[in-house]
Amino acid sequence: MNKQIISKLNILGGNTDAVSVDNNFAENWQNISFNHYLYDKDWDVYGIDQFYESNKDLYHDDSEKFFEHLLQHYFSEHENAYGQYFFRKWIFTPFKENTDDYEELDGLVEESEIRETVEGSEMEFICLFYSYGYPDHYFVCTTDPDQTNPTVYSTDHEVYFQEIGNKGKLEDFLEQFMTKEEFREVVVGYLGEKYGK
Repeated sequence: MNKQIISKLNILGGNTDAVSVDNNFAENWQNISFNHYLYDKDWDVYGIDQFYESNKDLYHDDSEKFFEHLLQHYFSEHENAYGQYFFRKWIFTPFKENTDDYEELDGLVEESEIRETVEGSEMEFICLFYSYGYPDHYFVCTTDPDQTNPTVYSTDHEVYFQEIGNKGKLEDFLEQFMTKEEFREVVVGYLGEKYGK
């Protein structure tokens, strides 16, 4: 895992203290943790109007406190569907004998079909993120030839591994996510335009 990826994960609020140059990509990813969700730069201010309605007095009386509460709420592990991405780190081995996932894709897709899109010596995967959008799963092949900056692929639970999209290198993929400060700027602009202040 390259330094730029580690830096970006830290900027986004991830803990990368256990990442080591001695580990492969999957081992390092499993050593990363986030205690909150992520939002992409195309996020559509889901739930902001409702949050504002529940806290509008605070917004007008003490906007700084309002935004502190808003960030605490959105960047916590809540149950609301706000268009967030969920950090994941589970391994999926549908073609590896004697694993829980073995043959899970039987009748849906052949390993040779996946190899047409995915690079790697073994078709074993680690899920990086899950989202409410389409597609909803983002993964890396654990044997990607570039262990410092692997290619991210996408699929959706409706067409699981039958349709796979190439999302580019992980370093570039991570650029789509907002920091808490960027998230706040989006909401400040939205609320300022809609409700004033």
